Amino acid sequence: MDISKRAQKLEPSVTLAASAKANALKACGKDILSLTVGEPDFTTPKNIQQAAIQAIESGKASYYTPSAGIKELREAVVQHVETYYQLNYQASNVIITDGAKFALYLLFQAVLNPKDEVIIPVPYWVSYGEQVKLAEGVPVFITCAQENEFKVTVAQLEAAKTEKTKLLILNSPSNPTGMIYSEAELRSIGEWAVANDVLIVSDDIYGRLVYNGAVFTPMASLSPSIQKQTIIINGVSKSYSMTGWRIGYAVGDETIISAMNDIASQSTSNPTAVSQYAALEALTGEQDTVETMRQAFEARLNEIYPIFAALPGFKLEKPHGAFYLFPNIKETLTMCGYSDVTKWVDDLLAEGEVALVTGAGFGAPENVRISYATDLETLKEAAKRIRAFIEKKTAK
Repeated sequence: MDISKRAQKLEPSVTLAASAKANALKACGKDILSLTVGEPDFTTPKNIQQAAIQAIESGKASYYTPSAGIKELREAVVQHVETYYQLNYQASNVIITDGAKFALYLLFQAVLNPKDEVIIPVPYWVSYGEQVKLAEGVPVFITCAQENEFKVTVAQLEAAKTEKTKLLILNSPSNPTGMIYSEAELRSIGEWAVANDVLIVSDDIYGRLVYNGAVFTPMASLSPSIQKQTIIINGVSKSYSMTGWRIGYAVGDETIISAMNDIASQSTSNPTAVSQYAALEALTGEQDTVETMRQAFEARLNEIYPIFAALPGFKLEKPHGAFYLFPNIKETLTMCGYSDVTKWVDDLLAEGEVALVTGAGFGAPENVRISYATDLETLKEAAKRIRAFIEKKTAK
């Protein structure tokens, strides 16, 4: 049987592929150090675990829930946004989804018509473009200079705009770069979007993981008109170390949220019930564990940044949030005799036993992504192995 053209055109996730390859080599007995997956290396906090257990034991987790999620969790999201964004919404402005990734998928399915254009700054998270294409939209990629911390400018947006432009995706703090837009930068972009009737998709999943005095500014908080033009995408995966629970959410215009709900009702029916009750505790329970984890990531960043920045040929901006390094290794590739970053990454895994993610999947074929969501010992040993691999290649 033939596979659909849509499936044939789909590019697989480079992050998941890199992780799978590393795990396969580990299973064969190789001593692989994997810096691939974007998930905290902390277990889900105990209070959240206990809430899930209680939901199971009480029977609450045994049944279908509303497609948009249990009302208590939607109301908790409303309160969470009021606390951290100083914005007022109603539960009808919220949909709970199977991870923030599915919130994005539902949004694109709900608002895009064939050939509608979506502006995506480069580097970008690997699934943005592919999800847009699945909705029959057209991703329009804008390359952002490393010298400008990989941030898109209003001038670039204006140059990319056409009569088919419908959405703009912004991710701050960013995966893969860790950069953060300032309030002034966001305000300029937001006002441009309002003036041009472009819907802003604000992916805020790393908003609480910022370091060294950096400040996360929510796009939707800048003005009533920008709020109206913005759909907030977020979830509990990163801040609460709940990647496996698969709970995300979207907040915004009620008409759009309702359309997303309709699509969800015909696809997944509802997010997993037990995970919703766990997420309810995450948002309403004590928040000390979030700060503990944030401090741990900050300490790691400050210790490992100079080590990786000193690797031969690495050009690296210090990130302000998330938990990734995204060095440009063009000079390294030349030194090692490579013209393809993916080939360099593959050989590093095979010969140096360190797994990184090729920047090609993020639209940046001169970069690699390094996750520091692992322990310091592993990170330092990985840097040593990368240096040894580079030195071996340059000695030939």
